[in-house]
Amino acid sequence: MFDHKDVTVEKIKESCRSVLPISGIVLVLTLFFVPLSSGLLLSFLLGSVLIIVGMALFNIGADVSMSQIGANIGAKMTQSRNIFLILGLSLLLGIAITVAEPDLQVLASNASNIDKMALIITVSVGVGFFLMLSMLRIFFGIPLKYLLFVFYGAVFVLAFLTRPDMLSIAFDAGGVTTGPMTVPFIMALGVGVAAIRSDKRAKADSFGLVSLCSIGPILAVFVLSFFYKDSSSEPLSLLEVQNFDVTVSLGFGYLKAFPEYMAEVALALLPIFCFFMLFQIVSLRLKKKAMAKILVGILYTYAGLVLFLTGVNVGFSSLGFCLGEAIGKSAVSWTSVPFAMIMGWFIINAEPAVQILNKQVNEISAGAISEKVMGRTLSIAIAVAMGLALVRVLTGLPILYFVLPGYFIALILAIFVSPTFTAIAFDAGGVASGPLTATFALPFAMGVCISTGGNVMTDAFGLVALVAMMPLITVQIMGAIAMVKTKREAKITVLPEAGGNDEIIELWEVE
Repeated sequence: MFDHKDVTVEKIKESCRSVLPISGIVLVLTLFFVPLSSGLLLSFLLGSVLIIVGMALFNIGADVSMSQIGANIGAKMTQSRNIFLILGLSLLLGIAITVAEPDLQVLASNASNIDKMALIITVSVGVGFFLMLSMLRIFFGIPLKYLLFVFYGAVFVLAFLTRPDMLSIAFDAGGVTTGPMTVPFIMALGVGVAAIRSDKRAKADSFGLVSLCSIGPILAVFVLSFFYKDSSSEPLSLLEVQNFDVTVSLGFGYLKAFPEYMAEVALALLPIFCFFMLFQIVSLRLKKKAMAKILVGILYTYAGLVLFLTGVNVGFSSLGFCLGEAIGKSAVSWTSVPFAMIMGWFIINAEPAVQILNKQVNEISAGAISEKVMGRTLSIAIAVAMGLALVRVLTGLPILYFVLPGYFIALILAIFVSPTFTAIAFDAGGVASGPLTATFALPFAMGVCISTGGNVMTDAFGLVALVAMMPLITVQIMGAIAMVKTKREAKITVLPEAGGNDEIIELWEVE
């Protein structure tokens, strides 16, 4: 099947390289510069351990189960050539996966001006509808950039008509729907659908599903804002800060959280599992060995997500909020900007879905874009995005001042950059805004916002949107640089030697 011990050890090492830098930064900051309770810090350290183990198990499970399920369902779904069946199943899959997406649950709980279930259903329908459009794009080979121009044009037309308190929530909803459960499945689904096409563009067209599915929630929440009145929930019932006075209360705090996230992750996996079992019975009929491998992978995914979400929500969110509040109350609240940038540089490496994207980009580009280069590019993007988000918190500038020029630049770049890089860039924007962004970075911004007297709904929210936006620019710039470099390396001349042999001489080495 696969070597559990060796693979697990390797994945734990990868998780340590991702999580330990951000944990170390927070530890140094709280020990020497920002005083916080020892119980809160101990809870954060325990959460770090759970995140490391959880990420390792999740990545193993995603490799051997979720990606395989998505690819198999996508391939079988399209073999029938029944367009109505493909669209209907895509809608149902999109809704079922998104309803239980952990990141969306966090955002919906924090958005005090919208009923939680109303927001979740609205966003889920938006994802399902755009997943249908994504299938049509792959099936008929429609260029991604044309759809991006049309739908982002609609986004910004409606943005000027939407209430300010709903604007940031809408853009954030587009980011959180592409989380650790959704991304592996959707990207593998795209690969499966593209596999039925024999043309050379098929693999490149498998990218872009995440980017289009990120637009659906934005438009859906905009439409909701025209008809929905504010809920009666109290503002700033936004975050339950969990502090622990003694170690016993800390232990029981985590034990109390485990059943909640076990149920939440089971709900998240159940729709996908049911769809897979239905396809297995009706048409897939995988052999026992392949089936057993996928089932073991689902168990790994389940255990990993439970540990990851427990560590993030119990250990990270509370400390993030208190840390932001303490910095915001200090005389040097502006230091929250460089700290957020440093945090953003490292936090992207701890996002599970990012690891999956980096690997798929490396494979689809045949090694031309390595995982290291892709990771470094995303780190730069998220560092800048976090800095801009805290500038918004401190100044109260509207979200449109940032996203309008940002998306304009991204769409202009899409005209000149290879379609593959454009699709990768917009997918990267979706996966960059994962669990750590929603449960650590956003609470940090909320803490700074409250302590400086800002409006949480208009100023703090929007951080996820900026994190989702910046990779669209930086990855496409990376693509443009790669294209220029490739052209330069191709400029060689072949000169005959005296003996008749040919020697390749690089022009820039000739004096």
